[in-house]
Amino acid sequence: MTFSSRPAKYWRFWLTGLGSSLLIAGGLSSFASSHPDGLNRVALDHGFDQQAAVHPPSHRLPFYHWFDGYALRPVPTPLATPLAGIVGTLVTFSLAWGVGKITVKPDPAALEAPGSEPPP
Repeated sequence: MTFSSRPAKYWRFWLTGLGSSLLIAGGLSSFASSHPDGLNRVALDHGFDQQAAVHPPSHRLPFYHWFDGYALRPVPTPLATPLAGIVGTLVTFSLAWGVGKITVKPDPAALEAPGSEPPP
């Protein structure tokens, strides 16, 4: 199925959603609080924040050396968090799109050429 085979309303919906998500992830992430979030705050309050594993399994993930919490490591500090938000949004959108393409069967009527007769 090609880009042009879908109605414009369909593409406007998805592009508006993706654009809004990218704007929020890239534009508003720089205004996020620097204070610890939920689990980190509880760990600090109850004193078990120092009991973290020295070499946790997450450090062996393929992209660990690129990300540092909510920021990209090789990028200057003012751009690190917004870029990490944009990358995360694009990866999440791509995964969701791919899972949708794999799991949802196409509608046979949508695959017909315009102006052709439906099968009997």
